[in-house]
Amino acid sequence: QVRLVESGGGLVQAGGSLRLSCAASGRSFINNAMAWFRQAPGKEEREFVAAVISWSGTTTYAESLKGRFTISRDNAKNTVYLQMNTLKPEDTAVYYCATRGSAGIIGQRPIEYDYWGQGTQVTVSS
Repeated sequence: QVRLVESGGGLVQAGGSLRLSCAASGRSFINNAMAWFRQAPGKEEREFVAAVISWSGTTTYAESLKGRFTISRDNAKNTVYLQMNTLKPEDTAVYYCATRGSAGIIGQRPIEYDYWGQGTQVTVSS
């Protein structure tokens, strides 16, 4: 059974940093894209943040977040990370980890991902 567990969220002041972790279990994810999405308060849809495929090292980011957010993964730990720097109040959201059931292609739409974590709250105060 695939399980994704996020951690590392919390309350931080604007300009601060947080590192989110997503521990995956249930199978190997080395060939599968692992991604972060977020859902801001009052928003119905989850917004793509970043994704990575381990074996190729391929990463992709939401254009608006490039330079502030960095995705990485530790294959030995089956864990993906999201380093968030220079946080802004508009980054406040529940952050979700997700992975695809099929190998390869990185998608940026929630519907392309099959497995999701429960989410971790990030709140950035002004």
